[in-house]
Amino acid sequence: MMKIINDTNLNSSVAEGLTLVDFWADWCAPCKMMNPILEQLAKDYDGQINFGKIDVEKYPHLAENYKVMSIPSLVLFKDGHALEKVSGVYPKGKLTQYLNKKLAEYQN
Repeated sequence: MMKIINDTNLNSSVAEGLTLVDFWADWCAPCKMMNPILEQLAKDYDGQINFGKIDVEKYPHLAENYKVMSIPSLVLFKDGHALEKVSGVYPKGKLTQYLNKKLAEYQN
């Protein structure tokens, strides 16, 4: 399940392990295309990777903090630190490869 992230829960939401955060907006058609893919990945990686969403319309300063210039953008966090950002629409297979690689790199 994807957690809704805001000002008050961002730090606790990304504090432990790997967390993939989707920066999105309701009006963004590519974001709507990514949503079912991310929802499925959240189920596939349950217990391995946390997933969250930040609405850039409600929290533009969070997007600014992480240098999100276009949406959808995915920011990967490890133990509270933002490591990488990818922008655009990605098919499930490509994101699966990316997440598997990151799991292998960052296993404790």
